[in-house]
Amino acid sequence: MSFTSGKALPSMAEKTDLRKLLVLRGPALEAEGILDFLREHFQVSVATELDEALEAMRQDRFDAVLAETADFLPLERGVVTQQASVILDTIGDGVCIVGPGGELVWANRRLREFPEKVLQRVGKVCVEAFEDFATGGDSRGGHGKRFSIRPGDGRYYEIICSPVRDRGGILRQVAAVVVDATVQRRQQLKLNAIDRAGRELVRFDHDILSRLDAQDRIKLLEDRIIRYSRDVLDYEHFAVLLLDEQTNRLEVLVSEGLDNAPERYELFASTEDNGISGYVAATGRSYICPDVRSDPRYVSGLSEARSSLTVPLRLYDKVIGVLNVESCTPAVFGEEDRQFAEIFANYIAMALNTLNLLVSERHTTHTQVSGSISADLAGPLTDIITEATELKDDYIGHDDIRGRLTDIIERAHAARKTIHDYTHAFETGVLSGSPQQDGCEPSLEGRRVLVADDEATIRQTLVDVLKPCGCMVETAADGADAIEKIRRGDYDLVISDIRMPGANGYEVFAAAKQARPDTAVVLTTAFGYDPNHSILRANEEESANVLTKPFKVDELMCRCRNALEDSDRS
Repeated sequence: MSFTSGKALPSMAEKTDLRKLLVLRGPALEAEGILDFLREHFQVSVATELDEALEAMRQDRFDAVLAETADFLPLERGVVTQQASVILDTIGDGVCIVGPGGELVWANRRLREFPEKVLQRVGKVCVEAFEDFATGGDSRGGHGKRFSIRPGDGRYYEIICSPVRDRGGILRQVAAVVVDATVQRRQQLKLNAIDRAGRELVRFDHDILSRLDAQDRIKLLEDRIIRYSRDVLDYEHFAVLLLDEQTNRLEVLVSEGLDNAPERYELFASTEDNGISGYVAATGRSYICPDVRSDPRYVSGLSEARSSLTVPLRLYDKVIGVLNVESCTPAVFGEEDRQFAEIFANYIAMALNTLNLLVSERHTTHTQVSGSISADLAGPLTDIITEATELKDDYIGHDDIRGRLTDIIERAHAARKTIHDYTHAFETGVLSGSPQQDGCEPSLEGRRVLVADDEATIRQTLVDVLKPCGCMVETAADGADAIEKIRRGDYDLVISDIRMPGANGYEVFAAAKQARPDTAVVLTTAFGYDPNHSILRANEEESANVLTKPFKVDELMCRCRNALEDSDRS
C-alpha cells in the first residue's frame, strides 16, 4: 500500500465525512509512513495496545478505526465485548455472574447499585441454584430457576438464575438476572385486596336481607363502600352517582368527604355542560383530570380539589352510574389508579343489583305506592257499592232515600274507576278523579298540610288521600318551591321527600322549624337514598318521622298522627 501527498485525499475525506480516526499502531503502518500522512488530513488518536484502543473507544466516538489485518479479529471481538458490556450496564435490571461459593465474579452497574443486603441475598440464592444445577436441577423445563426475595425493606426482587458451563459441560458459575419487582408486586397485592374487598362488598346473607327495608339495605351498602374505599383504595373524597334511565339524571347514592356535595348540582348523562360525571355516564369512558383548574368539564365537588378520577359503573356492559374520586394533590391519578377504580366500580354495580337498589326501582317503588293505596281503598269502596245496592231493595217506594243511595253508589263507582285509571296511567301521572276516604284520621281535620315531592304522581296520590280527612293540602314540586311556600305560609304539617331538586329533605325540615318551631314534619324516602343524611340530621334535633316508600294508607296516617302529636306536645 502506498500514498502520495497530492490533493485527492482531502477530497476523498470530505466525500466520506471521515474526520476523527482511531489508529491501532502496528509495524506496517509505521514503516510506510501512513500515520504521518493521516495526521495531515484527519484528527488522529493512536493506541499502541488493544486494551488501550478499547478504552479509547469507551471514552470517545470515532468515525473509523484503522488497524492491521493481524489485529482486526481481536479488535472486533473486543468491540463486541465492549458493546455487550455497555448494554448490560445500561439495562434497568441487575445482571451478575456468581461463583460456586457465592463470590461475585462480575456485575453490571445496575446490580452494583443494589443495597448490600440485597447483594448478600442474591449470592445465597445463586449458591442454592448452583447446588441444584450441579445435581441436574436444570435438566427439565429449560435452563433457569426463578426465585423471589424480600430483603425486609418493603421491596420485592425476582431472580432468574442460569448455569454457566464450559465447553466440556462442566458447571463453573451461575449467571443471574435480578429484577426489582416492587411496583409489580405492590400492584398485584393491591389488586388482590380490591378483589377481596369487592367480593365482600357483594356478599350478603339473604335471610338477613329479607328482613331489611330499602333504607337499611342502602345504609349497609354505604358503610361497606366507604370502609373499603378508605382502607383499600385510600379514597377520602369520593361520590357514587346512579343513573336514572327515565330522567337521564345522576342521583347521588354515597357522598363522602366532598365539601360542595354533588347532590347540589343537577347533573345529567350528557357530554356537554354536565361535568365530568355527566360525560362519563354518557360515554362510558373513564376520565382522568390531572388539573381541575384547567379542565372546563370539571364541576366543583371538593373546595381544595386539584385532580380527579371518574369511572363508569357497569352492569352487563350497561352504564348505571359513575364513581367519582377527588384529591387535593395535582396529577395524582394514573392509569394504574384508573384500572383499580374500574374494578371496584364493577363490584359496586354488582352489589347494587344484588340489593335491588338501582335507580330504575324508584319508579317501581312509586308504582307500588299507588298500588298499595289503591288496594287499601278498593276493598272498602266495593263494600260500599254492595251494601248500598242491597239497601235500595229495602227502600222500594222511598224515592228520596233510594236517590241518595244511588248517588253513593255512583260516587263509589267513580272513585273505583279513578283508582283503576290512576294505576294504569301511572307513567303519565294522570288522575281522572280522587279516591274517597271519609273520616280517615281525626287529627288531620282542619290542618294545613304541605306535600313536597318531585314526582307529580306521588304528590297527587297524597293529596287524594289527605283531602278527605278534612285538611287543606298544598303541594310543592321541588325543595326550593317547598321552602318558598313555607316562608310565605303557615303549615301544621309538612310531608317532604328527602331527595329533590332545589333543596334536600333536611333543608325543608330546617326551613319548616325556623318558620314555625311546632310544625310537624314527615320525611319520605323512595328506597333509602339519603346522601345528605337528612334523616340523621333531623333526628339529631328531634325525633324524625320517616315514611319509607312504598307505604300504605294506614302507615301514612300513623306517621302524620305521630308527627302532629309530637308537635302538639312541644
